[in-house]
Amino acid sequence: MDIAKLLSEHNVVTFILLFSRMSGMMAFFPLFSYNTIPMIVKTAIAFYLTILFFPMASNDLTLNSSTILLLMMLSEFALGLIAGLALNIVFGALGIAGMQISMVMGFSMATVFDPSSESNSPIISQFLTYLALLILLSFNGHHLMILFMSHAVSHLTLGHFYPHEFVWKYLSTAFKDMFTIGFILAFPIIALSLLSDLIFGMLMKTMPQFNMLVIGFPIKITLSVAIVIAVLASMMGLFKKEFIDVFYFLKNLYL
Repeated sequence: MDIAKLLSEHNVVTFILLFSRMSGMMAFFPLFSYNTIPMIVKTAIAFYLTILFFPMASNDLTLNSSTILLLMMLSEFALGLIAGLALNIVFGALGIAGMQISMVMGFSMATVFDPSSESNSPIISQFLTYLALLILLSFNGHHLMILFMSHAVSHLTLGHFYPHEFVWKYLSTAFKDMFTIGFILAFPIIALSLLSDLIFGMLMKTMPQFNMLVIGFPIKITLSVAIVIAVLASMMGLFKKEFIDVFYFLKNLYL
């Protein structure tokens, strides 16, 4: 009799909507969404989280047709899409910074295949991204994402999510700031590159025998690597601050 009660229409709809919400978050959240994680593992984690958070879920909607259920599932999936997009914008700033650093160092052609995104990216971008993932694990950023899932289930009724106007304003502003933050992260190396180009230009004017390709580029690369090592802690500190600040916005999605 107890099993029959669990399989009631209300509980089945609640489980389907909650599984849609967990699946959306697993599909778009950083670290969880990487293609290197097998799809069966992502599905298993989403299923486990659905069972874990099921007692906290609430659903007060009346299901009249399968079309309404489909729209409600898309709404829950959109919650994971928006939250994951906001978090991935921070990683996008690191990618932009890595591309700018690679360009000024002369590594713009030094690209490697990134299995997480299944595309080629500059080696500096990959280095910063993987280091950011280690920093994320060090300050329990994955725990913050799971806490967001828990709070979203306990505070936001299933099927009631709607992306209001403030969501689009925040995402457009964050997307614009992504390029600004990327430039800020890469600015020390860009400034050094401009200074070294100025010095090398003066040397070539005063010493025509100075070979820029043989001597200049190795010096420029060595100095750039030294500056990257010097400012790496500050770059990761800014990444941590921006990543945590995103969760203050994500609270507005379920409050």
